[in-house]
Amino acid sequence: MTFMNKLNLILVQILKQDWPAKWPNFITDLVTASKTNETLCENSMLILKLLSEEVFDFSRGELTQAKTRELKQTLNTEFRSIHELCMFVLGNTRKTELIKATLTALAAYLSWIPPGYIFEGQLVQALLAMFPQAPFRNVALQCLTEIGQLQMPAEFDSHFASFYRAFTTQLVQILPPNPNVLFIQQAYETGTDEQQVFVQNLGMFYTGFFKHHIQYLETQPAEHEALLLGLNNLVAISYVSDREVLKTCLDYWNVFVADVYTTHCQTTLGAVIGSPGAAGGDGGFSFGSPGAAANGVAGPGMARKLLYIDILKRLRALMINRMAKPEEVIIVEDEGQIIRETMKDTDQLMQYRTMRETLIYLSHLDYEDTENQMLDKLRSQMGGTWSWQALNTLCWAIGSISGSMNEDQENRFLVTVIRDLLNLCEITRGKDNKAVIASNIMYVVGQYPKFLRAHWKFLKTVVNKLFEFMHETHPGVQDMACDTFLKISNKCKRKFVVLQLQEQQPFVAELLDGLTNTIQDLQPHQIHAFFEAVGLMIGAEVDANKREEYLGRLMAPPNNIWAQIIQQATVNREVLKQQDVIKSLQNVLQTNVSVCSSLGDPYLSQMVHMADTMLQLYKFYSEDVTAAISSGGVHAARSSFVKYMRRYVVQCLGSVYPMVCYLRLAFLVWCWYCALCLPSILWSCIQSQQSLVGYSGLT
Repeated sequence: MTFMNKLNLILVQILKQDWPAKWPNFITDLVTASKTNETLCENSMLILKLLSEEVFDFSRGELTQAKTRELKQTLNTEFRSIHELCMFVLGNTRKTELIKATLTALAAYLSWIPPGYIFEGQLVQALLAMFPQAPFRNVALQCLTEIGQLQMPAEFDSHFASFYRAFTTQLVQILPPNPNVLFIQQAYETGTDEQQVFVQNLGMFYTGFFKHHIQYLETQPAEHEALLLGLNNLVAISYVSDREVLKTCLDYWNVFVADVYTTHCQTTLGAVIGSPGAAGGDGGFSFGSPGAAANGVAGPGMARKLLYIDILKRLRALMINRMAKPEEVIIVEDEGQIIRETMKDTDQLMQYRTMRETLIYLSHLDYEDTENQMLDKLRSQMGGTWSWQALNTLCWAIGSISGSMNEDQENRFLVTVIRDLLNLCEITRGKDNKAVIASNIMYVVGQYPKFLRAHWKFLKTVVNKLFEFMHETHPGVQDMACDTFLKISNKCKRKFVVLQLQEQQPFVAELLDGLTNTIQDLQPHQIHAFFEAVGLMIGAEVDANKREEYLGRLMAPPNNIWAQIIQQATVNREVLKQQDVIKSLQNVLQTNVSVCSSLGDPYLSQMVHMADTMLQLYKFYSEDVTAAISSGGVHAARSSFVKYMRRYVVQCLGSVYPMVCYLRLAFLVWCWYCALCLPSILWSCIQSQQSLVGYSGLT
């Protein structure tokens, strides 16, 4: 068959160039030959499939527009013969492989053939008849999917409604009506490959059909039962474990829920504007029927909401149970240095954004049901059905709807959630379990900055709790605490520098008093995040003198480490070659970059304080690297000793650019810094071998 497939491909390539001009009877010859032999007919179907794909799907870039248009017109003209051959095969053969090949070929043509061949003949009836038969189920469903997602003039709407009704009737022979979530989920996990493909294809059918034809079905009360049955099936399919299936379903649910919400808003706004007394009381302008909802008659948006009330309820449960993980900060190693890196534009993050947007729409449509479902699920965790994954997805969902409720609702909801999470943490046994709950508490509170800004005592309690978690050595807890602290500092920074009621001093001053104890158990990358957060607070202080004082107190620990190393080096320069010392210098530099990134111009005084000694160290390490390689050759460049010294050089150069970028006085700073540093940098480049000049900082 591999050899035959290659011959088929060659034939199609010849046809793309010579047909119809040099072989006008090709389709007629192929159809005539196909009726003489089933094996030959099966191969003819493969050729027809390849021909349609090459002309309609893959012709761009290979054929001129004129040639492509000619081939499409010829295929359109000759399709009657192809249609007759397909119907002849479906009605006269029992060979399974031939029927599959015919259906596969049909699927390649259905997206562009004239609608009369679909609805005015026996094609749909033949496909629906084969759909319940196991050997042809998937390929027949592919054909039905192609038909279902066709866009045609309004006069064909009734045909699509009849088509969908017949499809639903046939589907009952395969799938029980309104299956529960676990039924399809378990069937997918334990099913054969064919059964899993069927579930995937069924999801494609529903999403494709509903995108183009659901609005007509909504206008026909007789079709509502079949419509709701299909939507319920699609909700159940959305629970299967396959990521691509979920993505397909989510893309549709996002469009569906947004559309329901939009029409609901239009009806509500129309009722307000069209009601007596609104807009001058003339009731002359409204969306939909003027004043319909105000007069007790449901407008189109309200009618849709009532029609889909159960579907929307099930969708809320889906989004809560399957919420994707939000933006993630991971820890990576870069040339021996541990750094924090934010994962962006991943498939999982895109899925989270889609689910978040959908859940916010669902919340706007019914706040009460959203709140009740989340709280019920949280209480079920306390009732003995505890699991890490269930709690994580629930808390991600709770965090995702931040800002979608009014202030009173949000306050009441968040207080209940935090109280229940704290109770859950108290009654749960095991350090690992408590750490998971603590991480979720930190995530949730970090997502509701408006609530934190309005409740100082609660905000202070949360931040102090974060400081406690910074001493917790369970994997992930310290990272979550630092990330949450950074997020809260960014959203609530002004609260920390203002003297609050019943406080003796601003919180930032209290924080700086205990700075050393707070960060003593943190890793370097966590300290960098912590300092960035405090830099945000200091930047919110409007008093320049206080700001300078806070900055000096914040930078005291890294400045002390820096000064101690410099003092030791004045006595014995060999100290600077110790790996621990080089690491300490790198960490101090990165700490300065973190503070500069969040503080901005006020950091300039600290930069001036660091510049001279930083340049001296840069010159020392550059000279030592050059000397080591000059005496030891290329192999010396690979030694750990040289690598550590080069890391400082790279870190030193790499810190200059972000520092200058974060300062609004960038041009003046750059001129000053270049005048100070450029001679030494150029000298080190001249002295170094060419292979060592490519420091990342120099670019």
